[in-house]
Amino acid sequence: MPLPTTGPVGRRADEGLVRAIGVRALAASTLNCIVGAGIFVLPAVAAQGLGPAAIVSYLVCAVAMGLVILCVAAAGSRVSSSGGMYSYTEAAFGPFAGFAIGTVNWFAAGVVASASVANALVGAVAEIAPVFATPIGRAVIILGVYGALAAANVRGVKVGARLIEGITVAKLTPLLLLAVAGLFFMRPEHLAWHGAPSLSAVGQSALLVIFAFAGTEIAVTPGGEIRNPARTLPRAIFMALGLSTALYLTLQVSAQGVLGDRLATETSAPLAAVAQAVVGNGGRLLLLFAGIVSMLGYLSADALVTPRMLFAFGRDEIGPRGLSAVHPTFRTPYVAIIVNQAISALLALTGSFRSLLIIANLGALIVYLGVALASIELDRRDVRGDGPPLRLPGGPVIPILACLVVLWLASNAALADAIAAGAVLLTAALIFGLNRVLRRRPAIAPG
Repeated sequence: MPLPTTGPVGRRADEGLVRAIGVRALAASTLNCIVGAGIFVLPAVAAQGLGPAAIVSYLVCAVAMGLVILCVAAAGSRVSSSGGMYSYTEAAFGPFAGFAIGTVNWFAAGVVASASVANALVGAVAEIAPVFATPIGRAVIILGVYGALAAANVRGVKVGARLIEGITVAKLTPLLLLAVAGLFFMRPEHLAWHGAPSLSAVGQSALLVIFAFAGTEIAVTPGGEIRNPARTLPRAIFMALGLSTALYLTLQVSAQGVLGDRLATETSAPLAAVAQAVVGNGGRLLLLFAGIVSMLGYLSADALVTPRMLFAFGRDEIGPRGLSAVHPTFRTPYVAIIVNQAISALLALTGSFRSLLIIANLGALIVYLGVALASIELDRRDVRGDGPPLRLPGGPVIPILACLVVLWLASNAALADAIAAGAVLLTAALIFGLNRVLRRRPAIAPG
């Protein structure tokens, strides 16, 4: 007999929110989270590790993410409240596990990644208009973008979702055109392998490339605003994964075929270099504009989904209660949106976050491990939300395979990076414990 859906899974979870996100909007949001600013530098990074064999790392990451996404879809079909990976883990293992995974997810895959993309956005704009390279110009862009996205998303989830759909089309069109055009300018000798890559080389390259596939853990966060999650989640996220994988493979083959060994040296803007080789300076300028649109698309998707993690913390009383406030007119978690955007803007203004990107990568792997284990436990207890749940073939086989792949990828990280990721978990534990102590402390009577 299915367990009653209480706590974050049940009816009280998302009172006041509107279920307005369908398959198309969620797929666009997920695709924006996956295909972010990294696509414009990823081909060079992959070529540095494996050369013409770089497509192997993409295929490995696509398989790994396919396993993880099956776990996400299964868990999401059983836990339909906002919070994404946090809600799944909390429903399976309790408040502490949920808060730990949620904190890593929010900080590593949300705030840090968003702030670093905002810095990259400033750099891209400054290439076209150098006036924005000044401190004042940089602040104008960062504050303007975060402020505009906060306002759009406070006004309604439909507004934010429609904005993402439009940006997705504008971002992907030049990338698709470049991917196809590059196929006609390739030289076959540039695609010849120099030998089969070793397993360790593939693992090290995949550990970097997997970040380009990250984003699903953010995109599924607004579960309380998704229509029919059991049906919408698996369709939307597999659609986004399939499209992003096809795009990555085509771009990598085109870039390698056009530039050859030179691709590994074009670390700042490899796709712009491909465009210049194919159609001249106009193509390079077009790709710079495409990069700006891509970064705006990522930031718009992040503004839609990441604040829902803070909303979930407040909703379940493991964070400040004010974070769960819903706007009386627009029916959106406006406090969580404003707080999230303010923190992201502050981080974007104060640093480049290159060192934190590695932590973000390992943080994503920690989150994937948590949701894979959660999908096993939720299935074992037959927890249910809205509608019939998705049952994975083989029971726990797919989640166990996902865990093994995630652990293998994480094993390729340096010790210092692993310690830094562990520090994020420790900080989450300390915050959780302090919050519990403060909530249990009795009020002091006056006089």
